[in-house]
Amino acid sequence: MTTDIAIANTQADIDQVIDSGKNAFGDEFRNYEDSARQDTVAECYRLMHENQTVEFVEQKHQKWLGFGHGQYTIEQVIEMLDELVDDSDPDNELPNSVHDFQTAERIRRAWPEHDWFHLVGLLHDLGKVMALWGEPQWCVVGDTFPVGCKFSDKIVFAHQFVNNPDNDNPEYNSQDGIYAPECGLENLMMSWGHDEYMYQMLKHNQCTIPEEGLNMIRFHSFYPWHTGGAYEHFCNHHDQTVIKPWVLEFNKFDLYSKGDEVPDVKEVWPYYKQLLVKYNLDGLLNW
Repeated sequence: MTTDIAIANTQADIDQVIDSGKNAFGDEFRNYEDSARQDTVAECYRLMHENQTVEFVEQKHQKWLGFGHGQYTIEQVIEMLDELVDDSDPDNELPNSVHDFQTAERIRRAWPEHDWFHLVGLLHDLGKVMALWGEPQWCVVGDTFPVGCKFSDKIVFAHQFVNNPDNDNPEYNSQDGIYAPECGLENLMMSWGHDEYMYQMLKHNQCTIPEEGLNMIRFHSFYPWHTGGAYEHFCNHHDQTVIKPWVLEFNKFDLYSKGDEVPDVKEVWPYYKQLLVKYNLDGLLNW
């Protein structure tokens, strides 16, 4: 299924739910210089940037993509995320479960015609449950980037890569590294985190959300690309004309909802529950 993003609501409609306001601390969004959570955020990224190597990511694929970590419903995992505050986020220190509903409700107001998009808002960060199952946050949360090629200076805290072993490996530190130009985003090995895990988990469980929505989940944290303009030489036509427009559309709601009021979960949950049924995600799923 391909949905044309050109039928999006008018800019006036979008502006009603997306603005350039402040985050939960009254600060600008994505402030990595002197945010209220600066020490926590910088340390999370330091560990990420020093330890996310090709070998490390391959190990995480083997560990997590067999989906043998238990059977849980979506509702159970959302409830688990009541216990998680994202160490990489300078914009919010609310439990991650709250952010999921904030994002979903903003999308629901702006895009009433695409209910799968609303569900993507609810699901996009559920892969962070890995941090509650033993993984350190630095390999679960935060912005993502490809491994196996040169680390871009568009990545936040890019100076921290000086201590990453792959930074000195000639096989991995060139512009193309182990990839070919225009190979397509789907062929990049991304730093391990909640994006890739949740994308693969949904595919494994035969979710029927359109591929546009699944790719929002897969690449929503790839800020160096979708916002910074890096790694464009790896993109093919589909990446540029389908994936990127939808990821950028999703990003408006993911980022700017972090200062919103907390939705009444009991009131809105029945709506999302019926979407889980519609898109084959009700009941116990393999995680």
